[in-house]
Amino acid sequence: MVEDDGMLRVFSVAFWAFIGITSPVFFLGALAVWLVTLPFDRRRVVLHLYSSAWAICYVYLNPLWRLRVRGRDRLPWRGAAVLVANHASLVDILVLFGLFRPFKWVSKQEIFKVPVIGWNMRLNGYVPLVRGSGASVRRMMEHCDRLLSAGSPIMIFPEGRRSPDGALQAFKNGAFDLAVRHGVPVFPIAVHGTGRALPKHGLVLRDRADMRIEVLAPLDPAEFASVEDLRDAARQAISEALPPLRVR
Repeated sequence: MVEDDGMLRVFSVAFWAFIGITSPVFFLGALAVWLVTLPFDRRRVVLHLYSSAWAICYVYLNPLWRLRVRGRDRLPWRGAAVLVANHASLVDILVLFGLFRPFKWVSKQEIFKVPVIGWNMRLNGYVPLVRGSGASVRRMMEHCDRLLSAGSPIMIFPEGRRSPDGALQAFKNGAFDLAVRHGVPVFPIAVHGTGRALPKHGLVLRDRADMRIEVLAPLDPAEFASVEDLRDAARQAISEALPPLRVR
């Protein structure tokens, strides 16, 4: 077990350097997958699954991290859906790729500008969003409309940003408005332990993290009187699945 702060800092530098060195190699593989599958995989499902393997390998290769996934079989391989998860850490993105289902991310536009990682996100057709920009929100919703109409699930963090202390924040309406208008199920997903792996501020990893993804029972928009009711039900489901408040 790594206990010394100095050793954790050294290990963290080595871990992020490993990601930086290997990501260009993985991206070349992503380009190859994209080119080969372009004629027959319009939704880029194969490319997303390749990207999932790319991301999750960093989780499983990290000796400080352990990841378990529960309820993956609830998620459909085919058909549109809206997936919503709590957001406590940058590591959430890596572990949620471990669902290995063909969803499209909605992510802040800054990540799309990161070399290699951002290039792959554009290649996958993920959805950029500028926080605080009404025009960007409208473009994001239109992009998600097209994806859902084409049968692609979308993944959204309805809190909008990472929680600073692990407490579940208020949910925004966007994901649930999409689900209601398209008549597709909402899958609440509880992400455990990622705040323990990497807090919101800084890039120094913590000692040990037992992380878990829990896919909860889907919610049918037709069973709720309003977008707000659906939103609140999804938030309540995730809240009840999470442990009592602590840094996760």
